[in-house]
Amino acid sequence: MASTFTRMDESTAEQWAVIGVETMQNQPRVAEAFLDMLRRLEGVTDGFATNQLVHGLQTATLAEKAGADEELVFAALVHDVGKIVSVFNHPGIAAEMIRPYVREEVYHVIRVHQDFQGRHYYHHFGQDPNARDQYKGEPWYDLAARFADEWDQVAFDPDAETYPLEHFEPLVRRLTARPRPA
Repeated sequence: MASTFTRMDESTAEQWAVIGVETMQNQPRVAEAFLDMLRRLEGVTDGFATNQLVHGLQTATLAEKAGADEELVFAALVHDVGKIVSVFNHPGIAAEMIRPYVREEVYHVIRVHQDFQGRHYYHHFGQDPNARDQYKGEPWYDLAARFADEWDQVAFDPDAETYPLEHFEPLVRRLTARPRPA
């Protein structure tokens, strides 16, 4: 049953109950959207030795092999999906996309990953390679440093072990099936 209101301020609790049920029934489309964006990253290379899909797969592979939990592996996989929209603010785009599905510290790791990764390349652009220092004291600082230093910045090797997207599909579907409680 479709809602009949044309203005939210004229809606009823019953109409919103229907919308809530239908939204959760359609939640599998979120996983499909993430997987589609990941596949589209195959066409984004921008001068790197691997395309951005391989980069995400390698980052997630490294995280998984290091024993990271599912939320962090998922975040590692999709951390650059924002590049489909904009390279320059891709961390914020990806962080907001994963926010309903991961704990707060993982959200922050992805939100700031470029500044943490910048330690390894910002100087080439005349930027501050210590940009991560602005986050010192944050409870997620060490996790963000580990993400950037051990998994993200080393994941551009065409010859490195890389689990295929199919390996991660069940994880994407499981984590996006239901948003975390607020």
